Formats: sequence, C-alpha cells, structure tokens
Amino acid sequence: MAFDLRAYMDQYNQDHQHPVNRALHNVGIPMILASVVAVPFNPLLAAFLFVAGWIIQFIGHAFEGKMPSFFRDPTYLVIGPMWLWRKLTGRAAVDATVN
Repeated sequence: MAFDLRAYMDQYNQDHQHPVNRALHNVGIPMILASVVAVPFNPLLAAFLFVAGWIIQFIGHAFEGKMPSFFRDPTYLVIGPMWLWRKLTGRAAVDATVN
C-alpha cells in the first residue's frame, strides 16, 4: 500500500482551518521542534518548550473544535512539521505519493 503524502497533507490542512488554531500551530510546532534540539544544552528549557508547545496547540484545537490529527494516526506527528514548513516556504501544494 502506498503512503499518500498529499492525502495526509490535505487532511491535516482540513483539520486546521480556524485562523487561531493555525496561528497557535505556527508557534507551538517550532517550540516542540526546538525542545528536541535544546535537550543536550538545557534540559529544563527543553522541557518547558515541549510542554508549552503542546499546550499552545491544544488551545488551538479548542478553537478548532476538533481533536488533534495524531489522535487518529500518529503519522500526523511528522506531517505537522512538514505542513508548517511547506506553508512557511510557500510550497503548500504536495504532488507526492511514496510507494
């Protein structure tokens, strides 16, 4: 069975329509990613960034009225950062299916 990146990205985008949710994900996702990098240098800061990043995203989902996508499928834990990167770089469209 093929992994359809376009389908994942499209679904993630549909799950994140509310402007407040999108804005909070623009902050929360980078905080979580930064926490991973910060662990060896400052574990306390890393823990703060990780927890705060998730709290911010859950607040966004309260505005959205939907549960986080990764509750359905953990693959969305990787799709979220990809979605944000593509949005920030102006490459929101995805034309990829990986076999």
